[in-house]
Amino acid sequence: MTVTVESARTYEVRTYGCQMNVHDSERLSGLLEDAGYVPAPEGETADVVVFNTCAVRENADNKLYGNLGHLRPSKVGNPGMQIAVGGCLAQKDQGEIVRRAPWVDVVFGTHNIGSLPVLLERARVQQEAQVEIKESLETFPSTLPTKRESAYAAWVSVSVGCNNTCTFCIVPALRGKEKDRRPGDILNEVRTLVDQGVLEITLLGQNVNTYGVEFGDRLAFGKLLRACGDIDGLERVRFTSPHPAAFTDDVIAAMAETPNVMHQLHMPLQSGSDRILKAMRRSYRAERYLGIIERVRAAMPDAAISTDIIVGFPGETEEDFQGTLDVVRESRFANAFTFQYSIRPGTPAATMDDQIPKEVVQERYERLVALQTEISWAENKKQLGRTLEVLVAEGEGRKDEATRRLSGRAADNRLVHFAPGEETPRPGDLVAVEVTYAAPHHLVADGPALKLRRTRAGDAWQARQAAPPAAGPGVMLGMPSIGRPAPLQESAGCSTLP
Repeated sequence: MTVTVESARTYEVRTYGCQMNVHDSERLSGLLEDAGYVPAPEGETADVVVFNTCAVRENADNKLYGNLGHLRPSKVGNPGMQIAVGGCLAQKDQGEIVRRAPWVDVVFGTHNIGSLPVLLERARVQQEAQVEIKESLETFPSTLPTKRESAYAAWVSVSVGCNNTCTFCIVPALRGKEKDRRPGDILNEVRTLVDQGVLEITLLGQNVNTYGVEFGDRLAFGKLLRACGDIDGLERVRFTSPHPAAFTDDVIAAMAETPNVMHQLHMPLQSGSDRILKAMRRSYRAERYLGIIERVRAAMPDAAISTDIIVGFPGETEEDFQGTLDVVRESRFANAFTFQYSIRPGTPAATMDDQIPKEVVQERYERLVALQTEISWAENKKQLGRTLEVLVAEGEGRKDEATRRLSGRAADNRLVHFAPGEETPRPGDLVAVEVTYAAPHHLVADGPALKLRRTRAGDAWQARQAAPPAAGPGVMLGMPSIGRPAPLQESAGCSTLP
């Protein structure tokens, strides 16, 4: 339903959480622009501010209410301003949000993001808060209008929800059981994106490799990867995140045999201790996990594998932690997203006995980070002298302006900073560069670019730049602390990491 806005009211979407939330925020921005809103000018408070929240991070609610409190004077000074709260925390807290922050106009959940424009209009007309939380999916998000942040790369959701019951994670309770899209709908969306200039897509789901179970095809995800290989103009396919318990050899074969599926895999480990994995309700054990890594590397020796690890889960002993270090040493991860366990209210783990003292968790965490940094650096040094094809990105490098380097991602998703050469590539173009320096978390190529391939994705980026300038960014990553934006927060609970 389209809502007519009397004048060009401005909006801003503030996103907190995993890639699924970023994907949802692109839909929220698309819905608002479809209803007549425009992005707020840089540095100005929008007429409509939308918080797309996450519930799996420690103190997520405190951060939300702190940011809502920061906006209260703006709301008092501008009664026509509207504030909306959606996402996992809204699904969990529901009417509690309006009770604690009565200046909020709209609360909506994870299952009905398509209702936002209607709820904003209803709140404006009725002059009272609208709280609408659905207990099951109303409209699959990918059918909604979207405003994508990138001209050359895109998320494509294959499913929403999760059928697992990990004791540290509240996501299944808030996003519901897994709902799968039909393969034809997914592939049609991918083809449309490629027609628009997109060169890289990431297939997205809470547990992508269980895709197809809902309609009775346990091999559907491998088939989907192979089908993506038949799409002309699609050069890079990634996916995140699979679950080790459901990861099958047909997916490994599809990755190895489909030229545009990247040899990069994010495989959450969480713990290397079988006892802790059982307490987490992770239905695999260390031996199975290592077996997957071995088979992936046998099929794709150049594969870059990353992971998620939680340190200090309730009841974790030093022996359990040593099990994690052992798996890390054997797996040789390119990088790891490491997290100190913290209580997530509403999860079974929150009430478990033997919560680990903070100082013990911190000490173990530091040892894990030191080990993984050493491994990441050693693995990156293996790239020295190699020629990599890099997809030029927009805004990847923090120091690029000072060094005059550009940044992008290699095929295996490693971050590469490189010298642009005589002809400056555009975001979305592809350059071949030789690696001259390796750091634990990035590579540098300071020699001249060996080859520049200008792409349709770069053309799409350039066309965006030539278009009349928008008022400002409509989607803001991270729920900012007062005065400055915070980076996108990742979560071990959601397992949808890059």
